[in-house]
Amino acid sequence: MKEIYIFGAKATAAGLYKALSLLEPDKKIKSFLVSDTLGNVPEIWGVPVKAISSVTEELSETEKKEALVYVAVPELVHVEIRELLEGYGFSNLIMFNFKLEAYLMGQYFDTIGRFKSVHSLGFDENAEILELTIYAASFYKDKPLNNPPKRSKYIKSLYLGCDGAEKAGIDISNQADFYDNTGVNISDKNPNRCEMTAHYWVWKNRLDTNDDYVGICHYRRTLDLSDDDLKRIEQNDVDVILPYPMIHYPNAAIQHTWYVPEKDWELMRTIVSDLYPEYGRKFDEVFNAPEFYNYNMLVAKKRVFADYCAWLYPILDRIEELSEPRGSERHDRYTAYLSESLETLYFMVNLNNLKIYHMGRLLFT
Repeated sequence: MKEIYIFGAKATAAGLYKALSLLEPDKKIKSFLVSDTLGNVPEIWGVPVKAISSVTEELSETEKKEALVYVAVPELVHVEIRELLEGYGFSNLIMFNFKLEAYLMGQYFDTIGRFKSVHSLGFDENAEILELTIYAASFYKDKPLNNPPKRSKYIKSLYLGCDGAEKAGIDISNQADFYDNTGVNISDKNPNRCEMTAHYWVWKNRLDTNDDYVGICHYRRTLDLSDDDLKRIEQNDVDVILPYPMIHYPNAAIQHTWYVPEKDWELMRTIVSDLYPEYGRKFDEVFNAPEFYNYNMLVAKKRVFADYCAWLYPILDRIEELSEPRGSERHDRYTAYLSESLETLYFMVNLNNLKIYHMGRLLFT
């Protein structure tokens, strides 16, 4: 029997392992492969994490050619990892791209009965599409995409960090549909808040439109929405669409350790408990589970979006006020990273209070 491996040892790999273990139990994963074990856990749910160099020493050339390797790392590095694996003699590769990830994770969550898919909802094909605007947030210094998508008419570009561009004398006029330094804004906080200056700007300036729903995506990442999905959302009175949560090992709390100092995490926990005791009481329960909402992307009813922002921004403001160094002295994106944890906390606590559905996401290069 051919050996089966997963290349990668972070959330994408952990999610793939969970899905395969449930949906295709005959596929026994021999080990997780990584370029270097430094910075990686020694095992994931009992399956060892090994450096690819050590594994290849144990295999013959024939065994390497016959082995099946799932490549479960961010799609942006797929070309690099393919070259690495082929250099070691592996040729039977399955690239776990966003489409395959969405399909498998959708099947997995449907099977365990959690994180319902929007595609499970019925709809009238002849109905009108709901009115919405999704704001594709991009930093003014972002590099242009090599393969830019043809965006739907309801997706509008929103430039971020425009306060910094203006102070630097950089002309960004006529580059986007909207700019985060207009109207009521926190554009000056973009070095720490990143895409969260987009959420704030939409909250304060764009909820008085005729749209039924509002959304935030990134210029490089977006939800895999179709016109049929929009009909499902409206006809089933969906409150929120989120990307399928990613699965982290040993639990969701590990995500913050890759991006922010522990003292910032503990400060966030304290502030949440002070401002919203009911969420503080759920904090450990949420982050001891493996599921985590990455990317700060969503589509929501305007009322739900406003409620979420009204809950979120007092926490972020207090974090910047009390952190050491204070937020005004930092440019390390820490509150943006913490926002992913806060999004996870808010919507996990409200899974049964809101009609929340999920879908896959797309990555553009």
